Amino acid sequence: MGKSTGVGESLCCGLSAGLVVTEMRRNYRRGKERRGWSSHKRSHQPHRLRRPSHNNRAQSLDQEEPQTPVNAGPSSNEDPSSSSSTQNSGAPELPGFYYDPEKNRYFRLLPGHNNHNPLTKDSIQHKAMECKRLRLLEEEEKQNQKTTRAGLNSSVLLQKRQLGSLSPTSYCRLVHELKVNCMQRKKIEIHSPDSSVAGTNNFKIIVADVACERIFTVNDVEHGGCKYGIINLSGLGKESLTVEMYDNLYFTNRKVNSVCWASLTHPDSHVLLCLMGIAETPGCASLLPASLFSSTNPGDRPGMLCSFKISTAWSCAWCLNPQADNCFSTGLTRRVLVTNVVTGHRQTFGTSSDVLAQQFATQTPVLYNGCRSGEIFSIDVRQRNRKGQSWKAIRLFHGSAVTSIHLMEAEHYLMAADMAGKIKLWDLRTAKCVKQYEGHYNEYALLPLHVNEEEGLVIAVGQDCYTRIWSLQDTHLLRTIPSPHPSSKDAIPSVVFSSRLGGSRGVPGLLMAVKQDLYHFSYN
Repeated sequence: MGKSTGVGESLCCGLSAGLVVTEMRRNYRRGKERRGWSSHKRSHQPHRLRRPSHNNRAQSLDQEEPQTPVNAGPSSNEDPSSSSSTQNSGAPELPGFYYDPEKNRYFRLLPGHNNHNPLTKDSIQHKAMECKRLRLLEEEEKQNQKTTRAGLNSSVLLQKRQLGSLSPTSYCRLVHELKVNCMQRKKIEIHSPDSSVAGTNNFKIIVADVACERIFTVNDVEHGGCKYGIINLSGLGKESLTVEMYDNLYFTNRKVNSVCWASLTHPDSHVLLCLMGIAETPGCASLLPASLFSSTNPGDRPGMLCSFKISTAWSCAWCLNPQADNCFSTGLTRRVLVTNVVTGHRQTFGTSSDVLAQQFATQTPVLYNGCRSGEIFSIDVRQRNRKGQSWKAIRLFHGSAVTSIHLMEAEHYLMAADMAGKIKLWDLRTAKCVKQYEGHYNEYALLPLHVNEEEGLVIAVGQDCYTRIWSLQDTHLLRTIPSPHPSSKDAIPSVVFSSRLGGSRGVPGLLMAVKQDLYHFSYN
């Protein structure tokens, strides 16, 4: 067969699965005959080579000539979004060929990674992922969602509760699991005083305040850079899915690495942002008053607007403990910087790796840090600077870069996620991993981790754009939610989950921001 280089020519070189397998076996036997290996075996086997059946075809090829899979992917029993097309088809994987299960033929993979080549490995994987996403979206639109556990429905739970076979704690946890699987996606209408602002820029980051009355948004701008805004969730009710977005003139052409709410003059009065440096412009940590984004309280003072020049900051955290009042931390390249906003006093702690995730404890002025090396350590910010790393109190280790950490409410446990897709729950008293949550997907992105202890849920968005929800107690994967938009590295959803979206009288549910749209998954 001639060697094909063009796209049209490659499409004509499709081979049936049976012909390719037969030809490979024939070439393999000829090679053995030339080397004199098959003289003994031919005396015990018939000369006619029997064509293998469809079921054992892959096994016979593996025994005779091991090959490297072209389209290898995760096993299908891990997650609905992780099985590959070749595994579903049952056909053997051949180096340099792609098997199309619909046409039942092999097609040659062409070299190169350009957009005009339809048969590259990346394009084939993207097509398979998109087909699975559309299939899962169709299942999401069904009225009655199937639960992940057999026999889990409201009538069975109520019957078991009445018979006393379920404890109150178990009953509440199972009800939450049932509610997760019944969540339906609805699009939220975003209103803005400036009609030209709403729905024009892609969401990149959304972060809710403690009361979940507002979410701070970072939006990508078409001509490059980022813009900020605050969405008021008070209008998010059971009957109305409408929110108000307040924009401003603040704009930056630098990348926003990390965002958190800061309580400087009152709870969640400011927003702390970490910006990367570009060219000759250094990085900085900016403290913006939330009143700049809202006209609901005209009597409020504008607040404090300040900026601290620092090197590239990967993460940030605000301290709520009174012993370190008005202090925030930034995770930098191989060091941690703790700054007092009022006095300007700074403490520097050297590390052996970049600090990608941070969170302060509330009961004590202790800062927890997650590093690119996979190390997690704590710092008591009351101590003075020390040489070396003798100030590290607790040390934990992941096998990959730690992208997010979450300190549990009692502050005896800490949950962490890394770039290998591992989510682990650590006991800080014994420094041991006590639970692990399977199914998360990440390779290199800084993805946040969300934990709601009240509902007993763990939520994380993977680099594959799927939102996964686990049971906090038994680590069971409750649901996998596909993105409403095609998967891409610039369309990873950002989510917020709360039992009271919009405040104390708000509605429970999940907010998902992706592209220019905002969605609500009701948790009623």
